[in-house]
Amino acid sequence: MGIATKVEGNVRTVSAISMPPRLGALLTELVEIPDIEMALRQVLSEYLELKGKAREEHIAAFEAKWGMSFDEFSRKCAEGTLAEDAYSYEVERDFWEWEQAVTLQNHYESLGLQWM
Repeated sequence: MGIATKVEGNVRTVSAISMPPRLGALLTELVEIPDIEMALRQVLSEYLELKGKAREEHIAAFEAKWGMSFDEFSRKCAEGTLAEDAYSYEVERDFWEWEQAVTLQNHYESLGLQWM
């Protein structure tokens, strides 16, 4: 599979995409859309949606565990007002995992708005 790209500053332009005929056939058959570009757009859209839902579930699990949003958890850690020791292994691990989930969720939403 090949992609012709042109980069100007922070903008990457894709002018053409080529792929093996079997891959194109599989792609169009999977999403039941005969146009390869639209089929690829549909697959990527669904992928972003799945990744976003997975992050939402991960974030919801942390919110249920700690009884607050990440912003509140982060603020309480910084202020030292969290009910648990903010420097304990569990709190720090949850902080980093939760922050990563929120960051990725924002990234996936941004990509979806930008490209879909």
